[in-house]
Amino acid sequence: MNSKNVKISQPYAEAFLELFTKGSLDTVINDLNCVSSTLKSSEELKKLLSNPLINPQTKKNLIKSIFNEKIDIRTLRFLLVLCDRGRITYLNSILEKSLELAYKAASIETVKVSTSIAFSASQQEALILKLKKMTGAEQIRLDIMTKPTLIGGFVVQVGSKIIDTSIQGQLRDLSSYLGAYVI
Repeated sequence: MNSKNVKISQPYAEAFLELFTKGSLDTVINDLNCVSSTLKSSEELKKLLSNPLINPQTKKNLIKSIFNEKIDIRTLRFLLVLCDRGRITYLNSILEKSLELAYKAASIETVKVSTSIAFSASQQEALILKLKKMTGAEQIRLDIMTKPTLIGGFVVQVGSKIIDTSIQGQLRDLSSYLGAYVI
């Protein structure tokens, strides 16, 4: 997300979360994930919403037809306000920032995991337990990506901290170590 998107998305994300009480964070998170997954699955919808030549009323009608029964009325109204203000083109960055703030408010830590092969359910559960102890978060949400280039092991990113247990990382560390002492 570039700095312009952050400047625009931050106040909108904060305003959106103010519409909901502390107890309804589950609703917020479900709504944001619903809208986000719909956008990710439809490239055509993204293009249509970001097209400045299409008038806001058409965009509002489209949003109503897609999300009317799927999301909370407050979330739907918020999306319509974004259309009115000409900010619907920043919807992806607003959704990302809103989700980040909602997870933080709900004490859910999002952890990025890159792995060479898919984790089993028991491996995911064991990793979640370790990460809960490490971060002190009540809940952990794993964002898992499979990267065959890692050869073996996995890489965990919690905020700015990176834990690299992959063979690729170990080889990189070894070459750095050997390179530092070889003349």
